[in-house]
Amino acid sequence: MVASTVGFAGLQFGTPALAETVTQAAAKANRGGRAKSTILFFLCGGSSHVDMWDLKTEAPREYRGPFEPIATTAPGLQISEHLPFLAKQGHHLSVLRSVSGRVNTNDHHAGYYYNLTGHSADPSFLTLGNNRTPMPDDWPYMGTVVGSRRPAGQGLPNAITLPDMPSRKPYTRPGQFAGRLGVEHDPLYVYATAEQPLKFEAPALVLSGDVDLSRLTSRSELLRTVDGARREFDEAAGVRTWSQQQDRALSLLGSSRTTAAFQAADEPVKLRERYGQTVNGMSLLVARRLVEAGVPFITVFWNEKNESIAKKCKSGGGWDTHGNNFVCLKENLLPEFDQAFSALIEDLHGRDMLDETLLLVTSEMGRKPKIGDPRSGGVNSGLYGAGRDHWTHCLSVVMAGGGLQGGVAYGKSDRYGEYPSDRVITPAHVAKTVYHAMGINNLDATDKEGRKYNLLDEGHALTELF
Repeated sequence: MVASTVGFAGLQFGTPALAETVTQAAAKANRGGRAKSTILFFLCGGSSHVDMWDLKTEAPREYRGPFEPIATTAPGLQISEHLPFLAKQGHHLSVLRSVSGRVNTNDHHAGYYYNLTGHSADPSFLTLGNNRTPMPDDWPYMGTVVGSRRPAGQGLPNAITLPDMPSRKPYTRPGQFAGRLGVEHDPLYVYATAEQPLKFEAPALVLSGDVDLSRLTSRSELLRTVDGARREFDEAAGVRTWSQQQDRALSLLGSSRTTAAFQAADEPVKLRERYGQTVNGMSLLVARRLVEAGVPFITVFWNEKNESIAKKCKSGGGWDTHGNNFVCLKENLLPEFDQAFSALIEDLHGRDMLDETLLLVTSEMGRKPKIGDPRSGGVNSGLYGAGRDHWTHCLSVVMAGGGLQGGVAYGKSDRYGEYPSDRVITPAHVAKTVYHAMGINNLDATDKEGRKYNLLDEGHALTELF
């Protein structure tokens, strides 16, 4: 395993407030604070809420589609028939069916930003479109907020993302970085591919040629001496940030825990097969290993680099099913997701780790309930060949573990699945619920001018889920 410590280049805009200690009494009083780690599984492309979590069997056929709901192990909670493994884990699931994630573009960039940060997209997303890439004063990703509130880890950073950085450059998705918190809080990106799903690496720090760790350490001592003299004359924020990045790089390369945490091949073959030996399945397995290593926040972005699915679904290779929505879901996307995510729940529960690990499944949007995407021939393309277009107005979010009671369906959408109709919430509520589960109740931060501000004013934690 080799590790990259640099996420996305930018400026240092401020530092987070010190983490507050959550006592056992306080955690009991507010019913949060039980989770030590969070694993976010982000279904890149926009997963169809009405075909997975919120099926509308009474809606007209041009809305409901061919899928049927099935019962789960939680009384009254139904999900798609093509999620049979997860149906057996229904008693662990909290399905939020009333998330209003509407953004001004009804598109990917703004959807990523809203669902990853809890902040709605600013007007620049509308004016710049796909050119609205990450900016240094963006609101920070919830994973970096959590990471910044935890003490420095022993060898591993507090926020790790795998197996990819969405999306294809130069159209990097906003919202996945630390933004105004400063690049020193950016996630560590570790990569794997569909062709080599057991090999996790980030080539930015590969030791090449005859450079071994001892030579690297010796050279680093010389650099520290030079840098120490230079810092007497230059204490700019950028220099301090770069020094922090260097320190993190050396710590990672010198840590045996770093190497061990990413060795999915060390797991029993039977367990790897249970997850499904795909890049997405192995990423969830590595995420569980990172929880064991004490990493507070791990993000798994669904790997979209699948050309066969991209052509078949008229998509970017993930959940953006503009064409063949039902075929792609039934034959490709749902079976892989069902196997991998259910395995993660089973694995954590079997190791008595689920109650202290929060699981979150979300996406940048839902899919348009009315079938017939213009990109795949519209309503005349036939039911099974038709796609579903973008739809940020309503989506479903799934949570499990981390002190949640499970077996819950929270909120409702209307009879078509187009808009939330009861207990309406936003991605801000989801982010606040994550913070609550992790025992983070103080979101004060300080900008570069020393002024205090709040990292997320909107929304509130859904404490009734705990």
